[in-house]
Amino acid sequence: MTITDRLTQAQELVQFIRDEIPLAHAMDLQLGSCDADTFSLLAPLAPNVNDKGCAFGGSLLSLMTLSGWGLVELALRRRGESCDVFVAESTVRYLAPLWQDFHSESRLAADASWETFFRTLSLRGRARIEVACVVPGSHGQPAATLGARYVAKRRH
Repeated sequence: MTITDRLTQAQELVQFIRDEIPLAHAMDLQLGSCDADTFSLLAPLAPNVNDKGCAFGGSLLSLMTLSGWGLVELALRRRGESCDVFVAESTVRYLAPLWQDFHSESRLAADASWETFFRTLSLRGRARIEVACVVPGSHGQPAATLGARYVAKRRH
């Protein structure tokens, strides 16, 4: 798959998210970047601001959850798999306020493997995978992090 194909597929996924999840549309969620290992979503501060004028924690959590979901969904689509993907559990940490537009970067957790995930999916029709997400803050420090387990289940 070429870089252009990957980008087109990622843009189509973001449009799907915006069309099917009203919150994502209200957040004005946009594609940041994507490659074979990462998926990034952007959100402007204005529709995601809290009463203090910084980014709303719920928006940070939503952006990280959706970027992790997008990472898994894109990997499945690239392999021609038709699955429903769910976030099964997650742990979020809010580390610093954000006073500007923000983005979430998602990648597999250190001990996760696409190979194991797809082998399990092939054998059982369902599989789970751990994803790590971060919203970068000022000076290279994370503003928020999310560790999440996503489950993919083949559609019948």
